[in-house]
Amino acid sequence: MPVSEQGLPDWLLPVARAARTIEPRQLSRFLPPENGSGRQSAVLVLFGEGPPAGPATTRGSSVRGSTTQGRGPAPTGEPTRAPALAPGGAPHRRAATGEPGAADGSTPGAYAGARHPDLAGAAERGGAREAERARGAVAPALGPPFVGPGGPELLLMERAGTLRSHAGQPSFPGGALDPEDGDPAGDGPLRAALREAEEETGLDPSGVQLFGVLPRLYIPVSEFVVTPVLGWWRRPSPVAPVDPAETARVFTVPVAELTDPANRAVAVHPSGHRGPAFLVGGALVWGFTAGVIDRILHFAGWERPWDRERHVPLDWRA
Repeated sequence: MPVSEQGLPDWLLPVARAARTIEPRQLSRFLPPENGSGRQSAVLVLFGEGPPAGPATTRGSSVRGSTTQGRGPAPTGEPTRAPALAPGGAPHRRAATGEPGAADGSTPGAYAGARHPDLAGAAERGGAREAERARGAVAPALGPPFVGPGGPELLLMERAGTLRSHAGQPSFPGGALDPEDGDPAGDGPLRAALREAEEETGLDPSGVQLFGVLPRLYIPVSEFVVTPVLGWWRRPSPVAPVDPAETARVFTVPVAELTDPANRAVAVHPSGHRGPAFLVGGALVWGFTAGVIDRILHFAGWERPWDRERHVPLDWRA
């Protein structure tokens, strides 16, 4: 399958450059086993440009003119704000929205991110930018991309609240490779990422331009080998939950909200593991998904200083 940077918008070029230069251990110390074991999977990290804001278009609650299903704030014509933190760092609602369940083999958006000490702890190692730049993996700090109507955004989905595991947790579209996807060491992850995104959100894969692939990550607790595939939503199509029993909603989050320090925090699991979190789109994004977003913002030079002492406690069910 073709992977090309041709025709990308200028604001997305820092992400493409980072994907070309980043080393696996700059994402995680857990690398795929050399013996080739592990369940191969892929997620689609899909960037787009939102339509001009208006009464019928609300980021975080509707996408591309289609009404998303499941819970979430009603459209207001304004960008959706994340829930405020209560005193002591706890959100006013239960912090149960995080990572979908790859640990149980359902969808590899989950990978038990709170139990992934290296990726989950990436937010607390923000002081390593100079050392990383010296290794040639960090693009110049250009600041976040243009903010405003029609600005950059990222596609996410939220698992149904009735699921037995990882209920109500946001993630990238994605899943395990099927035999028809092809070689896991070749185009298999690319096909799987697009196929899973179509099956879960209904997007038209022909409108997606793949422009990069991040290094594969290994999740020891679930034995998943995860390939994050980067895409540009060149020709947007309507999206919504294909199976409401599994997906509560499909939504976009403006990159401006992801880079806003007011929307960032550190998720703290009872096990002691900590990792980046984003309070956006009416949900708490944490775990594997938040870790990947955090590293993309960092290596693209979009990261803004944020308070790493702002904590969001999770419970054992997270």
